Amino acid sequence: MKKLSWFNKIMFGFNIALTILTFIAYLLPFMAPKFFPFLSVFTLVMPLMLALNLLFFLYWLLQTKKQMLLSGLVLLLGITFISKSYKFSSTKLPVEKGDFTLMSYNVRMFNIYDWIPRKDIAVKISDFIKEKDPDIVCLQEYSKKGKVSFPAYRHKYIFKKNGLTEQAIFSKFPIIDTGYIEFPRSGNNVVYADIKKGKDTLRVYSMHLQSIKISPDIHEEMDEERSKLIFRRMSEAFAKQQQQAELFEKHKSGCKYAMIICGDLNNSAFSYVYRSIKGKMKDAFEEAGSGFGKSYNFKYYPARIDYIFTDKSLEVKEYTTFGTFVNSDHFPVMTRLAFEKEEE
Repeated sequence: MKKLSWFNKIMFGFNIALTILTFIAYLLPFMAPKFFPFLSVFTLVMPLMLALNLLFFLYWLLQTKKQMLLSGLVLLLGITFISKSYKFSSTKLPVEKGDFTLMSYNVRMFNIYDWIPRKDIAVKISDFIKEKDPDIVCLQEYSKKGKVSFPAYRHKYIFKKNGLTEQAIFSKFPIIDTGYIEFPRSGNNVVYADIKKGKDTLRVYSMHLQSIKISPDIHEEMDEERSKLIFRRMSEAFAKQQQQAELFEKHKSGCKYAMIICGDLNNSAFSYVYRSIKGKMKDAFEEAGSGFGKSYNFKYYPARIDYIFTDKSLEVKEYTTFGTFVNSDHFPVMTRLAFEKEEE
């Protein structure tokens, strides 16, 4: 520290504070939100923390100062978190017979309450799905009032129950069983469909976990009181999500089929809830995605809260986030999959 200028001493002080906060954030996926609800909010800003650590590393590197080792160590220890934040290159394997595609999309009730000041939202979403033509479509926050039809899908499960958010699963393959998981004191839920594809049966879960209930334009209307309210609301939502994840874990443990879990977790890839639900499954974005994988329409922040997790018996051959299709507060995500070939 003696060889540092007064300005660099201040910068290094900020660097140390950031290091402490980043290490706390590294531990949060292993800490139950119901015990640390306020701290859990920090998982949402993990990409920002990693970016700031990178900037500090470059700042000290350009000056050839040994202080660069601090942020370098932080980035090295957080290498798995970096891959959840940003993918430098995508994977796109050749299309083969047996491949199938799945899309997950929170359609925000097809804009029936005019959140977006346009009357063509339902048509735009319908046309988009028809254009991309996925074999399986999971729609969170579905609404029959949107008056949308998908005639290309002979098989479907539309879930509707008073007080609960609607969901829908459409499939080109036969659906042999369906069901849902209801959460206590919540309108959110999980639905599933057992889908027959050739000789294989897949269970597809579509999730919509506890909503945080903040708008994408939050940055335009922030003040001290509102920020306190939002932090409290997020803390409470994360605690509820933990309970919902535990109920889901119990349900899926009784499934004998290969699984795909998709939907809106309303939480980041650095959270306890993400880690609990993903388990040992593959995150399709990590396997084949690129960029930030932003799936929620925050203006300045690359929030990835919509996911597709796949069984280890499935190969992820392609993954796409349609980040310019702004017809909901979420962006659609889609993956191309295939059952792993058995070695002869």
